[in-house]
Parts: sequence; structure tokens; C-alpha cells
Amino acid sequence: MRAVVQRVSEASVTIDGAVKGSIGKGYMVLLGVEDIDEQEDLDYICDKLIGLRIFEDADGKLNLDIRDIGGEILLISQFTLYGDARKGRRPGFIKAARPEKAIPMYEEAIRRLSETLHVETGEFGADMKVALVNDGPVTILLDSKRTF
Repeated sequence: MRAVVQRVSEASVTIDGAVKGSIGKGYMVLLGVEDIDEQEDLDYICDKLIGLRIFEDADGKLNLDIRDIGGEILLISQFTLYGDARKGRRPGFIKAARPEKAIPMYEEAIRRLSETLHVETGEFGADMKVALVNDGPVTILLDSKRTF
């Protein structure tokens, strides 16, 4: 499972001209599910998102997590995180999970994160327009299977 986490001062997602979800300070997360992902991958990503310390404390150090600052999450499904463009000019998406696997995992991530935080979402498979103000900018890549 992969997540691109952007620390934001605000973010929103619009579908067919209507705002589907919006947040203030927190994370805008693009979440991709791989065809071989299991519960451990979901647990890893959710735990990391909740405990990731990328907000400044009074001394300007990145010591605070999203709970410490009362932040929110905008969670967007993003199968293209598993696009492989190493060969040719058109990415292949063979490692991205099919909807019958990806949707339940995305919905479980929403449920798990919502136990602790306010979570807004996009819509799986929809044509979404995502707007955000990246704060910092701070962008972190999470992958449950490899290190960067």
C-alpha cells in the first residue's frame, strides 16, 4: 500500500462541480492499494498516518502528530500510485489492485482513521478535482513494502 501525504493548511475534492469533501489543517492523502496488499499493509499505513510527526512544536521542530494539532484528513483513492513507467512512455498499472480488492481496503482505511480523526473523502473511481495548499511544503511518501 502506498500513500502520498501532503501536510496542508486546507484541501478539498470536487466531483461534477460539487465539493465532496474539504478539510482545514491536516493531511491530504493519496492512497493506492497494490494487488498483493493484506491487512498488515493497511494497519501499517493507518498507524503511520495517525502517528506521523510532521507538524511543528513551539520550537519549530517536527514533533507533533495530527492528533496533537486537531488536524483532519482528506483521503483520496489513487490507483495511479502503482503506475510503472520504467519501460516505454505509457505507464502500466498491473500492480494496482482491482476494484473488488481496492474498494474494501480503501473503505477500511476510512473507517480506521475515522475512529481517531475527522476524515473527508473523494469517491472511488470518480473523476475528481483535488485542490490543496501544501503547508511547508511538506510531502512524505509511505510504502508498506519498501523503504525510500
